[in-house]
Amino acid sequence: IIVICFSGVPAVVDFAAMRDAVKKLGGDPEKINPICPADLVIDHSIQVDFNRRSDSLQKNQDLEFERNKERFEFLKWGSQAFKNMRIIPPGSGIIHQVNLEYLARVVMDQDGYYYPDSVVGTDSHTTMIDGLGVLGWGVGGIEAEAVMLGQPISMVLPEVVGYKLLGNPQPLVTSTDIVLTITKHLRQVGVVGKFVEFFGPGVAQLSIADRATIANMCPEYGATAAFFPVDDISIGYLIQTGRDKEKVTCTKKYLEAVGMLRDFKNSSQDPDFTQVVELDLCTVVPCCSGPKRPQDKVAVSDMKNDFETCLGAKQGFKGFQIAPGHHNSRVKFNFEGHDFELTHGSVVIAAITSCTNTSNPSVMLGAGLLAKKAVEAGLTVKPYIKTSLSPGSGVVTYYLRESGVMTYLSKLGFDVVGYGCMTCIGNSGPLPEPVVEAITQGDLVAVGVLSGNRNFEGRVHPNTRANYLASPPLVIAYAIAGTVRIDFEKEPLGINASGKKVFLKDIWPTRNEIQAVERQFVIPGMFKEVYQKIETVNKAWNALDAPSDKLYTWNPKSTYIKSPPFFDGLTLALQTPKTIEDAYVLLNFGDSVTTDHISPAGNIARNSPAARYLTSRGLTPREFNSYGSRRGNDAVMARGTFANIRLVNKLVDKQGPQTVHFPSGETLDVFDAAERYKQAGHPLIVLAGKEYGAGSSRDWAAKGPFLLGVKAVLAESYERIHRSNLVGMGVIPLQYLPGEDAGTLGLTGRERYTIIIPEKLKPQMNIQIKLDTGKSFEVILRFDTDVELTYFHNGGILNYMIRKMAS
Repeated sequence: IIVICFSGVPAVVDFAAMRDAVKKLGGDPEKINPICPADLVIDHSIQVDFNRRSDSLQKNQDLEFERNKERFEFLKWGSQAFKNMRIIPPGSGIIHQVNLEYLARVVMDQDGYYYPDSVVGTDSHTTMIDGLGVLGWGVGGIEAEAVMLGQPISMVLPEVVGYKLLGNPQPLVTSTDIVLTITKHLRQVGVVGKFVEFFGPGVAQLSIADRATIANMCPEYGATAAFFPVDDISIGYLIQTGRDKEKVTCTKKYLEAVGMLRDFKNSSQDPDFTQVVELDLCTVVPCCSGPKRPQDKVAVSDMKNDFETCLGAKQGFKGFQIAPGHHNSRVKFNFEGHDFELTHGSVVIAAITSCTNTSNPSVMLGAGLLAKKAVEAGLTVKPYIKTSLSPGSGVVTYYLRESGVMTYLSKLGFDVVGYGCMTCIGNSGPLPEPVVEAITQGDLVAVGVLSGNRNFEGRVHPNTRANYLASPPLVIAYAIAGTVRIDFEKEPLGINASGKKVFLKDIWPTRNEIQAVERQFVIPGMFKEVYQKIETVNKAWNALDAPSDKLYTWNPKSTYIKSPPFFDGLTLALQTPKTIEDAYVLLNFGDSVTTDHISPAGNIARNSPAARYLTSRGLTPREFNSYGSRRGNDAVMARGTFANIRLVNKLVDKQGPQTVHFPSGETLDVFDAAERYKQAGHPLIVLAGKEYGAGSSRDWAAKGPFLLGVKAVLAESYERIHRSNLVGMGVIPLQYLPGEDAGTLGLTGRERYTIIIPEKLKPQMNIQIKLDTGKSFEVILRFDTDVELTYFHNGGILNYMIRKMAS
């Protein structure tokens, strides 16, 4: 199993701190060494797009090194201090795409033995590689670190749901449309914690890039893995991407010999599944998802009406609660000497971003061909719209340039701004000030349209309350239209200088057009050329100097790298878990609270506890950077916990990162309230609804609550990885009994909770909660295996590993 760590700094910080802890306990600190068969600790570049012009790529990369030099030096130290640790430099791409195009082997050859390739990664979108027939899934970063130190992964044997694909996609349908349709369908089916395997003759109609797009969205429908077995198309992809032909031949022979090479048109090869669901690809129509969740699919033909319905609907996943008289509010503003107007539904961000789609030549070339036809038809994009193109690897730029479409993308403002996670994770950079002022003045529901995988509230940009996932061609279409309140069937995309109306159907490329260009320009030589120099091409990285000491010398003045307090006071002797007495509720949530709500990765708001901390250290707002870039500093990340500006906490009457401090009755920022509770010695819990912890497998969504003093979470259900991360930090995941929730039990969150922890614990046993009101009820203790109970008795998985290596 290859363990890939996608957020290198937090992992290396933890390893460095674990070495210190082992030494303090009298053990050999060099036992803390990632020693898996093939370890890759890769810091996937998270760049911020500050620019919208042709030189933005170099400016962004220069700015990234200026801001993050200390972080990169720390990573380079890690690559020297730890064995088997390999760093793919920043600016190289998104690791999921690098894995698909370069790292994955499908079949491993070690010491003359062949066995199937597999991968466990510390990012939920590890599943992208399932599209190539490599079984992979994301785990909590905390769990992965233990695996890298030799600890096996434990899990309950999953059910396997068979997803049968039939038919052929319509000529105007993209793989993005297919994946958004599947995402909605599987959320309705309910596949959290399950494996999904795709089969049926429809699979043969999908390229590996199409399959990878579907597999990459696996976390959005909640499954553990979304697997496409290897077939001849998979073998062809290995050759297309420049893999060694002799090894590819051996791979095919091995898979044939062990009965693992699938013919999707041969139904006799179909496995038995726990459950089977079907989709006829010919029923898929062009669509988007939003305005706040990836599973809320909207047909493009319904977008205008759906958005207008959302405007007036009650505040929620499909509502903004705008008063009826304000639905057509308009605000005029001046930008670069020209007058413009914004209203509800105006597009202000249009981003071709995220490995989900940028790994797929069909949708990227489709976007390029649409851009070419749009420019030739005389269409433009308004200059205030923040447009960007952030591919997942240099190969994309290569084939867009060679096919001749890059020029047209650039003319519409879609210049390459970098290779990494940008708009999709909230790193779109600031909007023009006149645009922000207009949005604020009119209290407008401005829109971001992106080819990403997540559009949760507060994730993409603080000024875009509505965000829609769309295919790259549709991103360009909505950028040209400038609004989502458009019916493409009846209304023109734009009017050119000659006064001619141009409709979307006039410039939309067909699958056949796209495939013809793909066959001609996406060739093995491109992949070989890009990846032969991937580890040396970044001159700024090569020039970095880093210490080579085995123990890291922590700099107390650093605001990026800090020794975390996770292991303070750790002893070799185990501490018996105790009943949690009279805990206050820190936050009371509804459904679908995501890891972006718990631990945002993007903008650090200027009025936030994290901003106040950085200001106290002498930094200006320009130097704040993002939460994602400061994941190596627990002081910032603890203050950034529950700091999402769109947080909905039932204990307060408005959106925002605040809660009630019950002893004083004051409404405070969440961090400040938690600090008061901690100083008074009061334990805390969090109440939540369904799908708690959906979204990214962000370990700080568990580390942060731990540092705030949260001892337990009580929810109706959990996303798999987040529950695992809570276990890894020693935070108790509790679940209501079937049919019960906060409403049925009459819980307000203003009670005090005593959680009875029995002396003898068993996986998934029922335990009792007593309230200060005299009421009591039972909940499920969501430690799912005996191994997880062992971690809990040790105060977390990393504590367990430290004791194991120190003794």
